[in-house]
Amino acid sequence: MTQKTHLVLGATGKTGRRIAARLRLRDTPVRAASRSSRVRFDWSEPDSWDTVLRNVDVAYVVPPPVPGPVHEFVGRAEAAGVRRLVLLSGRGADSWGDSAFGRHMRSAEEAVRGSSLGWTILRASNFAQNFDEDVFHAPLVAGALALPAGEVPEPFVDVDDLAAAAVTVMTEGHRHAGQVYELSGPHSLTFAEAVELISRASGRPLTYRRITRDEYISSLTGQGLSRHDAEDVAAMFALMESGLIAGTTDGLASILGRAPRTFEEYAIRAAAAGAWDER
Repeated sequence: MTQKTHLVLGATGKTGRRIAARLRLRDTPVRAASRSSRVRFDWSEPDSWDTVLRNVDVAYVVPPPVPGPVHEFVGRAEAAGVRRLVLLSGRGADSWGDSAFGRHMRSAEEAVRGSSLGWTILRASNFAQNFDEDVFHAPLVAGALALPAGEVPEPFVDVDDLAAAAVTVMTEGHRHAGQVYELSGPHSLTFAEAVELISRASGRPLTYRRITRDEYISSLTGQGLSRHDAEDVAAMFALMESGLIAGTTDGLASILGRAPRTFEEYAIRAAAAGAWDER
């Protein structure tokens, strides 16, 4: 009998590529799929999904940035014989109320929970790696980060911990079925404190400045983002400022059996790799 595979969507992204690599090292059959992978997956092309889902046992799902498609994907997964889904979502998604931020994640959770499949939801805090692999990186390389975030701290989670947790859940599904895990780092930091740690680790004089929501939206639209998308991103900071997701959790420890990595450990690793060196 052909051994069933583990499907990793978003396989070139921050979480997906780390998950796929870890599964391969465990000699677990992996189908790494994304818009730019050898195995192509695109949320806007549902006609191609059945091929990607063929002979899959467990799927790691990173939802698209719009509500809706995960509902159809779950139906296709059920028809294809997939047994379990592991969904990446946002920290405290059920406490966001009618916030404009994260509607796609709340829609995806609804789709997964309403399915006949086994499921686990991983709700993650903001990634530490956003500072060296994503939206905060270029401003830091230029010397300054400006965001609409003030004194409410954020328990940044290390993506390597998240990937390790996802692999554990994918390969030990019986004890994680029907669970929603809130995942955070071991302590909370303000953005100013995070930038200060990065400055010290990198040896560069980096600064943080708080700006208004409107200034931030103008900055994002000036970088080519649509007004709608810019307002959605700004809504995330409004949610953070409410303090609803500022505390730490024991989700990673309960999955991994160890404490999560600290932001300081992340900053040391990234600085040693030259993440914030002047280009």
